[in-house]
Amino acid sequence: MSGSLKVQLVVFDWSGTLVDYGCLAPARAFLEAFAKSRLMLTIQQVRWSMGLHNYEHILSLLQIPQVSEQFQMVHGRPWNDADVLNIYDDLGPLLLDATRQYSRLTPGALEVIAQLRERGLKIATTSDYARNVAECVYDAARLEGFEADANVAADDTPSARPAPWMLFRLMTELNVYPPASVVKVGDTMPDIEEGVNAGCWSIGCTATGSEVGIPLAEWQTLPDVDRAAHLDRASRKLNGAGAHFAIPTLAELPRIIDRINQRLETGEKP
Repeated sequence: MSGSLKVQLVVFDWSGTLVDYGCLAPARAFLEAFAKSRLMLTIQQVRWSMGLHNYEHILSLLQIPQVSEQFQMVHGRPWNDADVLNIYDDLGPLLLDATRQYSRLTPGALEVIAQLRERGLKIATTSDYARNVAECVYDAARLEGFEADANVAADDTPSARPAPWMLFRLMTELNVYPPASVVKVGDTMPDIEEGVNAGCWSIGCTATGSEVGIPLAEWQTLPDVDRAAHLDRASRKLNGAGAHFAIPTLAELPRIIDRINQRLETGEKP
């Protein structure tokens, strides 16, 4: 099998990868949801665990010592499970509003997808968004000319990232096997861990994603030395999570898939 095995399926994350340059929608929504509970978080705190199921993301933020202390000071008691649910309920409408504003495809995404389809590859997506929010992103992408062969949202499986279940569901639905023939592309550590845990190749996307977190217009004005520093920091973090490759944008993806196919030809696995 090793001599004939090639990449069959590429699975993309949405915000910060396929859409929403800078991963702005979830960051904004999380800041506003916590503010409704009178908790002032920093953008760095919000981005630290980006990519988890939204409920798990909220839970991880409340477990940050500074946030727990702030909650105690503001509310006069420790936070509990009901507080997690309250913030989660506040987050839903905010995410819907933010995704409507920030769901443009990242530059070059359509062209890259076309190249992959010309090679006969299947295209699918996973998301940290619940199904009702994810559907808004799917609709926006269709208006720009993109529709995946299959999509799995965070609440479609028993647990989301970094568990492998969303990827396994896609592999089952699209009849793709083995996991070594699947590539997962995303911009957060849970994205990378999702692919690694499924036995797939994991590729980190840096310039467009949450680890850099800079809107396109602002990114284009940065000096080259500052861009390089941002990309290096993001690459090191994603590589540390297990990424097999880190690329600035999706434009690099076809070349990386060629490299993966070359490695598969020699019998190498993720």
